[in-house]
Amino acid sequence: MTLPPSRSDLKFLVFGAGAIGTYIGGSLVLAGYQVVFVEQPKMVEELRQKGLRLDLTIDERRNTKDVSIVEPRSFVIEPSLEEALKYGPFDAAIFALKSFDTVSAMEGLKPFADKLPPLLCLSNGVDNEPAIAAALGQDKVVYGTVTTAIGRRGAGSIVLEKLRGVGVAAGHPLSEKLVEALDNAYLKCRLYPDDLSMKWSKMLTNLVANPTSAILNLTAAQVFADKRLYKIEINMLKECLAVMKAMNLQVTDLPGTPVKALAFATTLPLWLSKPFLSKAAGSGRGAKMPSFHIDLYSGRSQSEIEFLHGAVAREGAKRGVPTPVNKILTETLMALTRKEIPLEDYAGKPEKLLAKLRY
Repeated sequence: MTLPPSRSDLKFLVFGAGAIGTYIGGSLVLAGYQVVFVEQPKMVEELRQKGLRLDLTIDERRNTKDVSIVEPRSFVIEPSLEEALKYGPFDAAIFALKSFDTVSAMEGLKPFADKLPPLLCLSNGVDNEPAIAAALGQDKVVYGTVTTAIGRRGAGSIVLEKLRGVGVAAGHPLSEKLVEALDNAYLKCRLYPDDLSMKWSKMLTNLVANPTSAILNLTAAQVFADKRLYKIEINMLKECLAVMKAMNLQVTDLPGTPVKALAFATTLPLWLSKPFLSKAAGSGRGAKMPSFHIDLYSGRSQSEIEFLHGAVAREGAKRGVPTPVNKILTETLMALTRKEIPLEDYAGKPEKLLAKLRY
């Protein structure tokens, strides 16, 4: 199989056809870019037959009322990196795996480091880019973030739930070209001058109503309705902000996401900040439970809390900034994830968590 003709000399390698991979990679194909996906063998044949389905109808700029079908002939998908690299050389790769998969993924990529292009890392958390740089070299990583909300309907099938955008950090030789290409693909891309401020600002938004929901088996709305649990949310955010201040990082607004307003809300009286934070916690998820809850109750043996709240606690310990709320939430959810304690020990029992946090 050969790659279809391209409107651009930029050629992309996309790791995985999950929600973000399908949205970013599929949008690039629709915009005329050459894209090669690497996906698990069990999914490859299915996507080779049916292509990708992108429901982008809420994006008025695309002027479509129908689901966009990315025909199989318009992209390439391979079951191994070795096979995918035969279509190279590539200009950039899109990397958006779960943070707990990054280290093992890097072990698989190391033997091909000299053939790999720079990876635009769109994964949540702040540990992924350093892990990529350690494995492949600093020149092989571009810091990025996604604030757009994407729902996954099945293999290679997504729905655009809330259009916000993509952030790319400046400083890499490829940064401006990536912004141009992603913007050409209607992905609302912006360039950010400070990579760590961008990544930590995104992480701040990921903290809200995530571990408490999973630990207690409550919706975000239920968490926010309890004044005591709401205070946990505020203190958790304050700890992250204190760590960012110690790192000399700036709270930065992200595409479609007023992070500065979120940070400001933590300085207000609880009764005044609750309406804003409640909206912030719910608007990106719709009716869905937070990601930590989904992972825990689907039986995953790992949780991204280690790379979000856990990162806040680790950085705080390094810099002498107390982070007891983030630390205890991380330890508790990891114990549940590893089945060291049963789910019912905390489910629907806020008093038990509050006692552990000494509230």
